[in-house]
Amino acid sequence: MLPAAVILSGVLVPALAAAAFAADARPSADLLVTNARIWTGDPARPEAEALAAIGERIVAVGSSAELEAWRGERTRVIDARRRRVLPGFDDSHVHFLDGSAKLAQVQLKDALSPEEFGRRIGDHARTLPRGEWVLGGTWDDQAFAHPRLPARQDVDALTPETPVFVERYDGHMGLANGVALKLAGITRETEAPPGGEIVRDAAGEPTGILKDAAMGLAYRVIPPPSREGRLRTIRAGLRHAASLGITSVQDMNPSYDDVAAYAELRERNELTLRVSAAPMETQWEDQAKVGLRRAFGSSWLRLGALKGYADGSLGSTTAFFFEPYRDDPTTSGLLSDEMHPIGAMRERLVKADAAGLQLCIHAIGDRAISIVLDLFEDVVKANGPRDRRLRIEHAQHVGPRDFPRFARLGVIASVQPYHAIDDGRWAESRIGPERAKTTYAFRTFLDAGVRLALGTDWPVAPLDPMQTLYAAVTRATLDGRHPGGWMPEQKVTLAEAISAYTAGAAYAEFQEEDKGTLSPGKLADLVELSEDVFAVPPERIREVRVVRTIVGGSVVFERER
Repeated sequence: MLPAAVILSGVLVPALAAAAFAADARPSADLLVTNARIWTGDPARPEAEALAAIGERIVAVGSSAELEAWRGERTRVIDARRRRVLPGFDDSHVHFLDGSAKLAQVQLKDALSPEEFGRRIGDHARTLPRGEWVLGGTWDDQAFAHPRLPARQDVDALTPETPVFVERYDGHMGLANGVALKLAGITRETEAPPGGEIVRDAAGEPTGILKDAAMGLAYRVIPPPSREGRLRTIRAGLRHAASLGITSVQDMNPSYDDVAAYAELRERNELTLRVSAAPMETQWEDQAKVGLRRAFGSSWLRLGALKGYADGSLGSTTAFFFEPYRDDPTTSGLLSDEMHPIGAMRERLVKADAAGLQLCIHAIGDRAISIVLDLFEDVVKANGPRDRRLRIEHAQHVGPRDFPRFARLGVIASVQPYHAIDDGRWAESRIGPERAKTTYAFRTFLDAGVRLALGTDWPVAPLDPMQTLYAAVTRATLDGRHPGGWMPEQKVTLAEAISAYTAGAAYAEFQEEDKGTLSPGKLADLVELSEDVFAVPPERIREVRVVRTIVGGSVVFERER
């Protein structure tokens, strides 16, 4: 009886394929991509024309002529027609269920006035069954012709019976209408929880805006999705991701119900991207008590990481800084509810690390970042040196003294370049030009020897990798006011950006041996593009589209020609 798999030329391949090779000395690939311009990401062979895979794994990379020997009667052959092929994109920071749900929810990001904002919510409310909530939104108050925070009065008359809770696009504040405030029991007497704020008008009445931890007052009364609803939502997200060349995601703070849904979809052979899940750090014992450690699971679904929050966001003035906000000197931001008290956060992180779990902590303001680095130093001191791959998620506004600390501690900067071209429209008015110099400081990180992992923070930013690459390379803000780049000294090269989006992201989830480059032995996760991103002008990178997405040697998306 044959074993399930054997090593062939240093590569683990299915036993039947190995047997065929032994029988007639002519191996047959399941997949052969030929006539391509492959950027492998592998320094040993940076460029190639063809790639062969057996099962989920790459068995050969080389010229089209060299790989003809892998063609067999049952080989699926893809003629790439000289198009550019890259390793599949591994988005190092998404909120996948939230992003997937927003595909069908009310869209407010491009609403240009409070009137249009309210009208869209009212129109959407009329399409819903009685009692169902209006959710999603991802609104941007800075896009209004006269920027101001929306208020419940903007929507109450249009939604007299429908509860509404729509989030700002950064996910750190949301607007509840009068119906939702009543369901949540929020009145003028309600105190905000630590790490949150209930915004009030001059008379002391809630305006409907809830910031950070205060958003939990609304979340607790929003009905959770059903099992079938959750599966339906994830399927929509999978289709969207496949169309964009996303082959892996690192899902930040999913619920365990989300993880169960991924497992069910995998069992049904419906999971078309690889998921590394990082539930909340406050729930660290749920993984530790059953012995899960970093990167535990299969190539399709893994646990072993934790996501925590140190502060809020720049757009919501809740990112935590050493100095006050320039446009609101009454505040320097907020520490998250998890950080009250900091000693409890430290104790959880030390215990979680001792259990072998990976720590990924959201920190945006310079003071929050500095505090998290302090906490990481405490973790290392308590538990001793080892390969932890500690991560700071976003790492947006770094104090100059902290770049060397990132490098010394081996902390990964998990960053989202699209935020730079979005926030760059108004960030200097909020924090001033001096702090902005080390804002979204991708070049400074690389020059300091810090590893980057690129992602999007979807749905805060578009999931499309081409938008992310465009942002990293050009830093041209969305308002067109900085065509040469906002803080252009922080640009990175296209090769650096792609590497951070593939190999860097794989390293950040302890998966660099399995993916991130197109090399023999690694997973056959790759994307074929409509144009060569290395040949088009940088300003046109965002126009490039995905032609085909392959995950584990199987085509999961093909664009109609």
